[in-house]
This record gives sequence, C-alpha cells and structure tokens, in this order.
Amino acid sequence: MNRHRNVCWIAHAALTCFAACAWAQVPAIPASPSVTVSASASATVTNDRLQAWLRTEAENVSPAAAASQVNAASAKALADAKAFPSIKVATTGYSTQQIAERGKPTRWRISQTITVDASDFTAAATLLSKLQDDNGLLLSNMSFSITEKTRHDAEDKVTQQAIQAWQARAQQAAQALGFAKWRVGHVNVQASSGQPYPVMRAQAMAATAAPPVALEAGTTDVTVSVSGEALLEGQR
Repeated sequence: MNRHRNVCWIAHAALTCFAACAWAQVPAIPASPSVTVSASASATVTNDRLQAWLRTEAENVSPAAAASQVNAASAKALADAKAFPSIKVATTGYSTQQIAERGKPTRWRISQTITVDASDFTAAATLLSKLQDDNGLLLSNMSFSITEKTRHDAEDKVTQQAIQAWQARAQQAAQALGFAKWRVGHVNVQASSGQPYPVMRAQAMAATAAPPVALEAGTTDVTVSVSGEALLEGQR
C-alpha cells in the first residue's frame, strides 16, 4: 500500500513539474499598442416643451378662510384648463405659513402651485393669460426645453456623426504613429444636453390687465461625445 502511494505521489509531482515547465516555455503575448482618441458632434434643436409654474395665495386671520379662497381659485383654474386638452395641468406645492407681527393680529398665508406642461405654445400662451386674468394666478416661473422624443431622435442622429468623427481620428492617429491598421478597443459613448436658452423667467404679475404672455422657445444644444482606445497593428 505504501509503495502504491509513493508511486502516485511521484507521478503527481512529475506531472506538476511538466505543467510548470510547459507554462514557463509559453511566450507572453505582448499587449497591442493603443492610442486614446476623442471626438464629439453637436446639433442645435428647437425647444418644443414649455413648463410654467403659477400660484394662487391668500392671507386671512382665519386659516380656514384663507384655505377656502386658495382651494376655490385652484379648483376654478383646473376646471378652466380642461378646455385645453393638449396641455398637462397639475397641482404641486401647498404651503401654510403663520405670520405674526407686533401690533397686528396673527394671520395666515396659504398658497398652492399649479404647473403647466405643453408643446402647443399658442394654446399655452392663451391658457397662461387666462389663468392670470380670469383666475388671479401669479406666473412665477417659465422655462423651455425639448421633449424626450426630440432628445432621443437628436441623440441618435448625432451619435452616428460622433462615431464617424472618432473613426476618422483613430485612422489619422494610427497613420501618424506609423501603423498600417487599427481596431477598436474599449469605447465610451456619452450624450449630454446643454442649458436650454433662453430660459425665460416671468415676474409675478398682478391679475388686473395683465398683458398676453409672450413666448420665445429658443433652442437646446444636444452633444454626443465618443472616447476610447484604438488598438494599433501592423507597424511599418
């Protein structure tokens, strides 16, 4: 039995030694030289989304009376907005604030914010003017941007341009460094959108005789950047 074990151990040691020697004789494959290349492409897209924030507020020594006034104004604004089915209207923030001043009775200020989200700017301008004139809402902020579909469509188009520009730069870099050809290594593609301009901010205006809301959509820059390795081959 001991002799059999010794034979097995010697055979195992011999195989281990043979495998180690064979591994040591395999030449290491040198890593391909590479160059990091970057490129980008941009497109200027017309903004097709309007977002506006309006608020209704009231002050009263009775919190219930102030809340009733705000709730009624919000309900009327939402009802009137239904005449514009293409526009998304929703209520967001609701705040209650106690105001105490020396020599004056304590009073309550209550406010609620209503958001308007639209792609039909003509209808949006009409609704915003109506909410100010007829409902007494205050326009506190307004901005333009691009919709998700518009963004995706622009990114798809610009991505192709950015990749083609990256390939051209990789080819130029390979030739300049004395290599006959190259192949793609690790590459990163990233899309970004610049700050839409103009971003229009409207001051809170009195409800009486408010002029029609003026809208100018502006544009947004959509940029796609490509960066990565070009693995160089066939050095001349």
